[in-house]
Amino acid sequence: MDSEEKLLQFAPFSSCLDPGFWYQLTQRKVNIYKLDDSPVSISGFYSNGEAPGLPVLANIDYTAFDGNRKAPAHQFTLMGTLYNTNILDEFKQKDKQKLILDFGKQIWSDIKSGKALKKPSSTLSLFLAVTFADLKRYVFYYWFAYPALIHPEKVVLLSPPLSLQNCFTADQIIQLQCTYDLLEDPEDRSYFLVHINEAQSITVRPLREYLDLKNEPGKLIVGFADPCTLKENPGWPLRNLLALVSYHWGKDRSEWEVLCFRDRVKDGKRSSSHSLLLQVKLCGTMIPNDAPLCVGWEKNEKQKLGPRHVDLSSSMNPKRLAESAVELNLRLMRWRLVPSLDLEKITSTKCLLLGAGTLGCNVGRCLLSWGVKHITFVDNARVSFSNPVRQSLFTFESCLDGGELKAEAAANGLRRIFPGIVTQGINLSIPMPGHPVNGKLIEQIKQDVEQLEDLVETHDVVFLLMDTRESRWLPTVLGALKQKIVFSVALGFDTFLVLRHGMKSKDSNSGVKPMSLDGAVPGDQLGCYFCNDVVAPGNSTRDRTLDQQCTVTRPGVSMVASALAVELLVSLLQHPRGPLAEAETSSWDQNLTVESESPLGIIPHQIRGFLSRFHHILPASIAFNQCTACSHSVLDMYKREGYDFLLKVFNEPNYLEDLTGLKKLHEETNSAEVWVLSDNESM
Repeated sequence: MDSEEKLLQFAPFSSCLDPGFWYQLTQRKVNIYKLDDSPVSISGFYSNGEAPGLPVLANIDYTAFDGNRKAPAHQFTLMGTLYNTNILDEFKQKDKQKLILDFGKQIWSDIKSGKALKKPSSTLSLFLAVTFADLKRYVFYYWFAYPALIHPEKVVLLSPPLSLQNCFTADQIIQLQCTYDLLEDPEDRSYFLVHINEAQSITVRPLREYLDLKNEPGKLIVGFADPCTLKENPGWPLRNLLALVSYHWGKDRSEWEVLCFRDRVKDGKRSSSHSLLLQVKLCGTMIPNDAPLCVGWEKNEKQKLGPRHVDLSSSMNPKRLAESAVELNLRLMRWRLVPSLDLEKITSTKCLLLGAGTLGCNVGRCLLSWGVKHITFVDNARVSFSNPVRQSLFTFESCLDGGELKAEAAANGLRRIFPGIVTQGINLSIPMPGHPVNGKLIEQIKQDVEQLEDLVETHDVVFLLMDTRESRWLPTVLGALKQKIVFSVALGFDTFLVLRHGMKSKDSNSGVKPMSLDGAVPGDQLGCYFCNDVVAPGNSTRDRTLDQQCTVTRPGVSMVASALAVELLVSLLQHPRGPLAEAETSSWDQNLTVESESPLGIIPHQIRGFLSRFHHILPASIAFNQCTACSHSVLDMYKREGYDFLLKVFNEPNYLEDLTGLKKLHEETNSAEVWVLSDNESM
């Protein structure tokens, strides 16, 4: 090598990733790509007007996924391909060398075919990115590459680079700027030709016009929009341009002048005088049949070839992070296992939990896991020292100073777990049959009834999670009256009941039609919690011993029953007919193969569990037309008389039995029994 010659060195791109890019990737990963790891087209841009001292920046921002993005003035498009992997090991094991060689082959193919002469920007200015997005922690791993073909021998800088103002006059620089601005196609602004005629006038022309210009008098210079700000070196885009020049025009000559066009605005004025003019020599020519080697993987912070990572969790709102994490868990379920799962229907459902004890806490936690965002607790008790070990939303501190109100403590417990939840706790006593109301209590109970009516009206689902049978009566009536989804959960020592109440449809007012239990029972003909009773609910709290005052159960029963109640609700919400879905009554072995319209499986009416035998049965019962809670006689009387009707129920133990005809039914039954006995005696 001549002592005055030195190899030309190029300043590589440095990726400048805007947080908006990661946000867009997150949204697309969650909502569009899911588990699809197919390559995705993206774009970036670079500028030839950066301030001195800045590296050669390749900007990737929130517009990267916008296929219609047009680069503004002084910005030039980089066409890219994104490989977003699903697991970290896949990110690490991706064959990076093969990826960049494949890109090099594509660039070389476009150069040989002449496509690069017509569309230089979209064929020569490329990048690729391999990423892994840990969306639970908002940590992103990435490695970018800017493929550049290697000249088979070397590119020599024949003389030190010259500033444009030392080579061109002020008028020529203005001509350069003006004719450059006349290029209409953005493709031609990244790579171009500069022609200086005999009169020293300058025009800027597209690369594809080389054959027309090479025989004209004057000088022909190769130019490109240079993102570099160094005084001695050109930017990375020149490498692929020189490969094109060598292949197409290398036979004409080996020495070339190259304009590194730098065009920035300084103090409100346009300046291009700091652009560089290079004298280079291309030693050897590109071999047509062999694709040249390709380089371009970016170095990391330690200036070694390797990936980088960015942790955005600290820069994001923790509440928003929690919401995204919860949504991700559910969407992963939909991506991989249940594509038809309607998560929006679940998350938008408003749930009213009557009872904030063992069942209320566990149901609330399970609803939270399904992404339900609106949960209201109703209770009138305080947290005692025996509660926290079984009631999962309370702590020891909840018991101090007389104990916090259970409903409020449960709501606060949900907020501590997930701040994005919309929840409240309401301290309210639910009026009950058999519990007399008189004197000053009449107005207070009336207010309680009105508040309960409003709560049922403003929620979609009502869970009856109370200790006593009679406390479930008024919510059952209101749920039937307002056509709400109602679930009852009741516990024994080692048994439990999960039951969805039938919902009276608009065309079911004429009463329940007789039907066989051999098949599925329509949802509007299913019974409620009280339909299997032939006595009205009464005061079950009077004269009870300590063991009778508390719900004594095996600890796991509540968790099992609560989980099944929530899962039954979610399955019901996914059914095309919702609460009117038929109740499966097939046997256990048939349930293993029966097809359901809900993507989550069959929709039973009841789940009765026996923990001592680890066994469930799925019975179904038809609505009882003399039910003391959901029969038409009760609902119609409530509509007509309102609170006056309730006062009769509260104060007159036999009123409901008289109203529904249960008393007459008892009398007829007793009479029939006497008749049978007398008949037997006569025989």
